[in-house]
Amino acid sequence: MKILVTGQCTLHWGRLENGNIGNYYITETTFRELHRVFPDAEIITTFQMTEEFCSRENISVVPMELYYNWDENDLPNAVKELGIAELYSETGKIFCTTPYIELILSSDLVIDFSGEMWGYHADLVGENRFLVGLIKDRIPQLLGKPTVMLAGTQGRFPDPYIKKFAKIVFEGFNLVANREAETEKILIEDGFNISNVRNYACPAFLFEPQKEVKMKNIYQKEGLNRIKGKVGFIICGFNMLTEPYDKWPRENEEYIQFAEVIEHLVKKLKQTVFLLSHSNGFSLPPNFKLTTGRDFPILKQLRDVVIQRGNVDKDFVKLIEGPYNPWETKAIIGNFDMVISGRLHAAVAAISQSVPTVVLMHGQGQKSHKTIGFFDIAGIPECVAYPKSSDEMIGKIDYCWENREKIRYHLSNRIPEVKQLACDSFDAIKNILVRTNGK
Repeated sequence: MKILVTGQCTLHWGRLENGNIGNYYITETTFRELHRVFPDAEIITTFQMTEEFCSRENISVVPMELYYNWDENDLPNAVKELGIAELYSETGKIFCTTPYIELILSSDLVIDFSGEMWGYHADLVGENRFLVGLIKDRIPQLLGKPTVMLAGTQGRFPDPYIKKFAKIVFEGFNLVANREAETEKILIEDGFNISNVRNYACPAFLFEPQKEVKMKNIYQKEGLNRIKGKVGFIICGFNMLTEPYDKWPRENEEYIQFAEVIEHLVKKLKQTVFLLSHSNGFSLPPNFKLTTGRDFPILKQLRDVVIQRGNVDKDFVKLIEGPYNPWETKAIIGNFDMVISGRLHAAVAAISQSVPTVVLMHGQGQKSHKTIGFFDIAGIPECVAYPKSSDEMIGKIDYCWENREKIRYHLSNRIPEVKQLACDSFDAIKNILVRTNGK
């Protein structure tokens, strides 16, 4: 059996492994769960993973340009392939072919792995990218291949013409395994047929941190082993109130509400605040090196703002220097007494280790229904905060702090159930194949 994993997470070499840490949490666990459910399957992907990852996780990579190549031919090539597939659907014959068509024909199952980029977010990555991705999904459907959307969180669809096509493609999936239930409301509002949708949990809940015995040097370097009363604080450009999310540089005034939250944590709750980046960067081979990512300068400037305001002792506001890989980062997060996170999967890293956590919504653009859905699944919807003011965030933080033991106990019981939900989404694929094949 051959499984193709493709979709909007098709990115350049190293991005899924060494960029946004949350992406790696999902990617590793997805391939491992697929091997669990389909132990004898050959798994291939358009994701550009390192040789080390491919060897460790027993997968193989095909060229990225089979899906999308950031050039003017992406859409014309996809339209041509769509025509080939439509003719096959009508006649049962392949009149001409392409490498992507051949890849689909040789596959027994095609999995779309796009997350919240299955929607308008995709076009932030490249021109016509969502439309091209829709076509790449539609082709295996027309060629009669079982298709599944895995770990889905579909976005909004502002273009009415593309939305019409998206509804056709969406209905063509044999299974849409979403990672939360809030998105279902969005789909219903937009008029999608959701008869193939099943709600599960994100594979990221299954990701394991680095073993504690291997973390001693890092804890010592960052001072994590010497301090009791530690709160992790994570924000990114999406949490800022002024667009765009990648604006740089930013004015000090843009950080005031976050500075006030940190001052509250130090003065009122008597905690030491550790600012932690949940994204990395890297230099390309042959001089590969992991570096701090785009969140790091934001957190560094935030710390500078807090120090300049002079309302708290700077020794109680620390910046974790890093960079650290995903396993190490999750282990660090597990050492905090509470976490405030503007990165959703950093929040997942915390609550999956039963750490009381307040997650911050985006401060700009559309409401993140994904964030609401994740915390609904975890059973702590009251721990979702909007970053529009320090009062809004402090109210949720105080609730979380005052109820931290109750929340920790709740999470210790709920998270095993959530992890099982994540596993169930992969088992559901096998059940779909059995029904599709009539066995």
